[in-house]
Amino acid sequence: MHALFADRPSAGHALAEYLTGYADRDDVIVLALPRGGVPVAFEVAQRLGVELDVFLVRKLGAPGHAELAMGALAGGGTLVRNDQVIHGLGIEEEMIAQAVDAERRELARREGAYRVSRTAADVTGRVVLLIDDGMATGATMRAAVDAIRRRGPAHMVVAVPVASEQACRQMRLVADGVVCLNTPSTFFSVGQYYADFSQTTDEEVRELLRRAVITK
Repeated sequence: MHALFADRPSAGHALAEYLTGYADRDDVIVLALPRGGVPVAFEVAQRLGVELDVFLVRKLGAPGHAELAMGALAGGGTLVRNDQVIHGLGIEEEMIAQAVDAERRELARREGAYRVSRTAADVTGRVVLLIDDGMATGATMRAAVDAIRRRGPAHMVVAVPVASEQACRQMRLVADGVVCLNTPSTFFSVGQYYADFSQTTDEEVRELLRRAVITK
């Protein structure tokens, strides 16, 4: 199977072309899901000339199947469960609770690592473009949508370079708009559609946030 994108920045360039209607608007903010969504979102924010921030959310990997999401945890404690995976694998509540505790600690660590002196952007009454590098099950994005919705945005658009057809359908039920550039009929993982899908580091996230502040 051939890659659709060379890397995350190139995916961001492609995604930005479909979001130009939001360019140069003070009421628009791009929120990236760290870490992999940040290089994609940075390119979109730069192309549109709008503010960039991160929104922290963590996938809850199923025991023995780390890439398979049994749910996701977002900032503020929002938890989304994937009951199909939980019941299908017979995952016990104790295992779920352990995963939630571990990811809550990681969320707190990343909050300190990425924010430093930055405070979270206020999304009340604004148009939010919520971006990641892709969606497989959509559980992580769903947790983010649910958590952000509680903060009172005027409009929320989920935008990704590649996603499963099922994830895109699910997002259309909860977001105000959905942009999925590619929805391959056979979908196993987001990484298979990138030539370079190397891990984005905490330092790269901090650097892109710093550059976004300087160049905006």
